[in-house]
Amino acid sequence: MTTHVSAPPAPTVPARRWLALIAVAVGTFTMVTVEQLPMGLLTGIGGSLNVTTGAAGLMVTVPGIVACLAAPLLPVAIGRVDRRIVLIALLALMVGANVLTSVAPNFTVMLVSRFLVGIGIGGFWALAAGLAVRMVPPAFVGQASAITFGGATAANVLGVPVGTMIGEFTSWRTAFAVLGGLAVLVIVALVTLLPALPADEPVRLSALAGQFRKPSMRVGVSITFFLITAHYATFTFVSPLLTEVAGISQDLVGPLLLAFGVAGLIGNFTAGRLVGRDVRKFIIAVGVLLAAVLALFPMIGATPVTGIALLIAWGLVFGSVPVSVQTWIFKAAGDQTEAATALNSSVFNLAIALGAAVGGVMVNAVSIDGALWVGGAVAVLTSLVVWRSSAPR
Repeated sequence: MTTHVSAPPAPTVPARRWLALIAVAVGTFTMVTVEQLPMGLLTGIGGSLNVTTGAAGLMVTVPGIVACLAAPLLPVAIGRVDRRIVLIALLALMVGANVLTSVAPNFTVMLVSRFLVGIGIGGFWALAAGLAVRMVPPAFVGQASAITFGGATAANVLGVPVGTMIGEFTSWRTAFAVLGGLAVLVIVALVTLLPALPADEPVRLSALAGQFRKPSMRVGVSITFFLITAHYATFTFVSPLLTEVAGISQDLVGPLLLAFGVAGLIGNFTAGRLVGRDVRKFIIAVGVLLAAVLALFPMIGATPVTGIALLIAWGLVFGSVPVSVQTWIFKAAGDQTEAATALNSSVFNLAIALGAAVGGVMVNAVSIDGALWVGGAVAVLTSLVVWRSSAPR
């Protein structure tokens, strides 16, 4: 008599879990859009609040610095508190920050609201990045991660350009108010869909320090630091760059940022197909190409046609940065991806803040061209660091 042993059923994921992950992705989309939206509306906000273009760049620097601290420290501070409660609380904080932004009577109040934005995005991103592992079986972690990380990509492709166009057609205050309303909807979705997520093991500072002691991880966060600093030293001022250097009408800035985002999405998918072959060589090429685009802008980007062409090339190159950096970080992390992600997120936000600050100094002291030259030089440093290093195993 033959006994037949049936195979175990294939794992499945309830539709409610997928919807919860999508809600988290929309939350990430909202957070990243709020953080980066001043880049598209910099000229209008600066003029309305009577500050220079360089000083207006502090609207990006402040949340970047705060998020740099919040990303590693908030997961440590909350211990075993249910992550569902914390994510909802951070979104509520973002709603309050957007309300304050939309009614800010002066630049000081604006910076206070941007401080709150930094707490929100730093904490939300650090926690959301690790949700995929807890929400679905191992076979579906890749798809779930793509959804949660996709919120940040969508913010660049759609959020910032659409927010910029809303600000141009109405006012920058309306754009931030709309994002606050979207955050309210996300809160409702998370309350309805997200299950309880108590921490099995709290994140400890020793785990972060342990990751940083790895040579391959130090190279990885250095890649993040240099590439993101180079990008935001210049992209923070993309609105005046297009209008003042390339001679493009302010009305076209929003649509052109949408084109930049679409190019970035193409670069992201292209990188996903190529980076696994040799992550070291790929990142060296990314650093060189980003430096070339930034350096060419002062030389040939002074017309609408060449300015738009360089902007699209910029989007293609920078779109490949997140997936290539994350590939290096995950290879170097071993079995502590949550600590590694928190560490890299902290450095990422520090680089945003520093890039915007350095770019602002160069814009005020020299010109936008000066910021482009600095950004190009920093991008070259990325390739030099990686060239002298070995890829993580």
